[in-house]
Amino acid sequence: MPSYDLVSKIDSGEMKNVIAMTQKEISSRFDFKNSNTTIELTENTVELDSSDEEKLKTALSVLREKMIKRNIGMRALEPQDIRPSGNMRFKQTLNLKNGIDKDSAKKITKIIKDSGMKVKAQIMDDKVRVEGKQIDELQEVYHMLKGHKDVSVELQMENMKR
Repeated sequence: MPSYDLVSKIDSGEMKNVIAMTQKEISSRFDFKNSNTTIELTENTVELDSSDEEKLKTALSVLREKMIKRNIGMRALEPQDIRPSGNMRFKQTLNLKNGIDKDSAKKITKIIKDSGMKVKAQIMDDKVRVEGKQIDELQEVYHMLKGHKDVSVELQMENMKR
């Protein structure tokens, strides 16, 4: 029986490229002149630092633009509130979502069951296995979930078996 695993992973190499491209654009743009706006990637977060809240918002939009170009979905980022960090500076932390948490996995399986398609979904740690009789139905489920408003994580298809 054909199956695949739904996972939520961020390619760390691509994310490093996105950060480098964003930092390069920020350093060369006139509207960021003398703001010392920086962007740093840690293991599970991205830190934005600037002298102005508006510059932080603009830097975030530049980051999102670069993520789109490198095929990293917007649902992979979870922006936190902008906070003052002292010395007339502002910081914003963006959490990177890796893996499907239990609540999201339950929502995904419920959406699949409510869709009426003849597929089965089961939660396996930080991924969801989807099984069906026809590959076309499996692909249809994947595309439905990618565009669904209640799915809050970025999904990829992995381990497709025929």
